[in-house]
Amino acid sequence: MNFPLYVAKRYILSHSKNNAINIINRIASMGIIVGAMALFVVLSVFSGLKVFSLSFTNEIDPDLKISSTLGKSFFISPTQESEIKKIDGIASYTKIIEERVLFTFNGKQDVTYLKGVDSNFVKVNAIEKKLFNGQWLKPDTYQVVVGYGITQKFSMGLLDFNNQLEVLVPKPGRGALENPEQAFNKTDIIPVGIYAISEDLDSKYVFADLGLAQELLEYRTNQVSGIEFKINPASNENDITDKLKTIFSNKITVKNRAQLNESLYKMLNTENIAVYLIFTLVIVVALFNLIGALIMMILDKKGNLKTLFNLGTEIKDLRKIFLLQGTLLSVLGGIIGLTLGIIIVLLQQHFQLIMITETLAYPVIFSLENVLVVMGTIVTLGFLASLIASSRVSKKLLE
Repeated sequence: MNFPLYVAKRYILSHSKNNAINIINRIASMGIIVGAMALFVVLSVFSGLKVFSLSFTNEIDPDLKISSTLGKSFFISPTQESEIKKIDGIASYTKIIEERVLFTFNGKQDVTYLKGVDSNFVKVNAIEKKLFNGQWLKPDTYQVVVGYGITQKFSMGLLDFNNQLEVLVPKPGRGALENPEQAFNKTDIIPVGIYAISEDLDSKYVFADLGLAQELLEYRTNQVSGIEFKINPASNENDITDKLKTIFSNKITVKNRAQLNESLYKMLNTENIAVYLIFTLVIVVALFNLIGALIMMILDKKGNLKTLFNLGTEIKDLRKIFLLQGTLLSVLGGIIGLTLGIIIVLLQQHFQLIMITETLAYPVIFSLENVLVVMGTIVTLGFLASLIASSRVSKKLLE
């Protein structure tokens, strides 16, 4: 039988004759329980906010995107396209052109991105699900789909034939022109759909047919600024990236969704780490109560410890009693706190008890990773606190 463990269990279950020590023990236990519960709930909330924030970019960003390392555009040959189709794991791909251009409507102007897309774009991105009004554009037409933010800036509706939306693209080349109007390729375009994703994205893109974008930019038919890919969930992203670089002779840059939104991912991860550290500090403060409770217990059981020492129990085993006692209290407190936290998170997920708006519930995500992080934090800090307290047991104290 493990003697220190047996005694530690007895000390946890038994009550001290000194009522003040019992109160201190309860306060220490409540501190661990509340700390574990609060840490888990906060981590679950930030996991939900992270998923919620990224859901906007996921609607419009592909799994993988390639662009040229040598300039704004590159050429794709029929041979390269056939090799792309042979890559296992690629569900679909679409050729795109992105360029900042000038749009004018009824005397108003705005500079934003014209994004030329081919017919496969809707297979790679779920943009059709985000159409607020109208329909998606048809290939080989002058139709466009604009963001809700752009329509508000222009006070513009759909299929307004009395007021035309015009796009102006600077002509390629060098040198000054006598007539500034000759410096632009321009054409009238017809808005047939409005998409609504988020405040920033709704003012970022005007989607047009790939052929129209090539015509305005004076690109060749096989000249694009990027290719976007949708990959199968079970596929190996690194293998696909290596094969794409081989096909284009390492003259391209391949980015996944996280790399396309690197600043957003960094911000969310930094916030998550900061919140974890803040609440870990709260738990550290709460565990000072555990140290105090164990030291009071050592002083209360001083007579028993002296008896055990005289019977031949070593100092290290006496220290181990309180080390195990504090660690067991931390484990039990962590389990109870986690259980309460999980109940709160699941209730919010299923019944939407707390709302941000009338239609949007506060996002939370139950994650096994968060459970392990909280339990690992509580047990580790509880062990260290118990180690500090148990070190008070010494031969000098017993003498």
